Amino acid sequence: MGGRRLRAGICGLGLEAYWPQFAGLRDKLESHLERVSSQMKGHGAEVVALGMVDNLASAREAGSRCRREEIDILFSYVTTYAVSNTVLPMVQRAGIPVVVLNLQPEAAIDYAAFARLPDRTEMTGHWLEYCSACPVPEIANLFARAKIPFHQVTGYLGEEHVNAEIASWLASATVVATLRGVSLGLMGHYYGGMLDIYTDVTLVSAVFGTHVEMVEVDELSALREGVDEVAINDRVAEFHLRFVVQEDCSHAELVRAARTSVALDRFVADHGLEALAYYYRGSGNAANEDTMSSIILGTSLLTSRHIPVAGEFEVKNVIAMKIMDILGAGGSFTEYYAMDFNADQVLMGHDGPGHTGIAEGMTKVRPLGVYHGKVGRGLSVEMTVKHGPVTLLSVVEDREHGFKLVVAEGRSEPGPILEIGNTNSRYSFSIGARGFVEAWNNEGPAHHCAIGVGHRSADLKKVARLLGIPCMQVC
Repeated sequence: MGGRRLRAGICGLGLEAYWPQFAGLRDKLESHLERVSSQMKGHGAEVVALGMVDNLASAREAGSRCRREEIDILFSYVTTYAVSNTVLPMVQRAGIPVVVLNLQPEAAIDYAAFARLPDRTEMTGHWLEYCSACPVPEIANLFARAKIPFHQVTGYLGEEHVNAEIASWLASATVVATLRGVSLGLMGHYYGGMLDIYTDVTLVSAVFGTHVEMVEVDELSALREGVDEVAINDRVAEFHLRFVVQEDCSHAELVRAARTSVALDRFVADHGLEALAYYYRGSGNAANEDTMSSIILGTSLLTSRHIPVAGEFEVKNVIAMKIMDILGAGGSFTEYYAMDFNADQVLMGHDGPGHTGIAEGMTKVRPLGVYHGKVGRGLSVEMTVKHGPVTLLSVVEDREHGFKLVVAEGRSEPGPILEIGNTNSRYSFSIGARGFVEAWNNEGPAHHCAIGVGHRSADLKKVARLLGIPCMQVC
């Protein structure tokens, strides 16, 4: 899915003055810190243990290590009371997002056992083990006054909510870190007249950290001419393995699509692309028209291999597709085109590419006599997104922040679809079809969006917070 593994730093926050006063306290707190660190490793992150930050020197060293070791996100586990002046130099030097873990060892103190402790010194040492919540207002006040964004998880060790929140922060930080290492190819030009999809690509790099590479259709067409017969036959065989090829698909069209697909793979590899947005008529140039009218099967295969491809030069939407793919939700190119008021559902789809990895059953390949509104004819994909929970994501240009995320959760439902060689699905929403469409439109999105499986709004909200942009959930 592009880029290196997420590097997550974790430190404990404590107070050096406590250690000689309360025997065994530091050992207990460090064992809790190791427990959290081990849990984080279970979610696939590369975890860098920064130890206990309990004085100015250890704070400065932890911050410096974050920079030296290229850590992407810092989890600061408040193990007991800690003074805020040990937090500030660490966070300032690190210069990365911070998640404050306000976690007790257990859901509550065992009050009866506490009362049986032999002396007040031991009592104090015991309740200091549960003192995570105490310094968090002090730390929050510091961050607010220093204009440092921070995030927090509150609960106790082993709690299901805490485990889910840590996993969500790691997943969201992985999205942001991956986007900063992605090369996005832009091939061709915008579909003329679609003002909603015209995009400031400089802002794409500024907000998401994504490198934008301008690539040429002519180069793809040239590569296509060099594809040999063996590679074509192998790719036709792969089509039959990965798709249900309908009987009315001619061998000649399969060969044409296979030639383009092989060339597209080489093209993407040559440029190191991990996402691609394209549109090109190719009219007046037979080679380019042949290339662009036979591209849908190849772009669908790329999308299913974690290199999302958006048609109609949809720059914003390929970013949305990439975000959903990094989260493991898929991310297929779609738009809504009709409503079923009898079923209270919205019909959504597109002429491709489709993400075959999130299809309900096998994806079909059908021939189209005309690509509606476009030049040429050829093969297209027909699929329905897996029935069950889904999330829609749109990356929307925003005057104040550059971009915002617009999110909706719903369900892909069984039922009749239009069998017209397009990706087609039926979706229901908690606020109804009419309510969803109006709420979605009110956020000013482009008419395309990315569809992924599962309910992922919690992760997407964290992605937006880490990027410093708004996230609007309509349902």
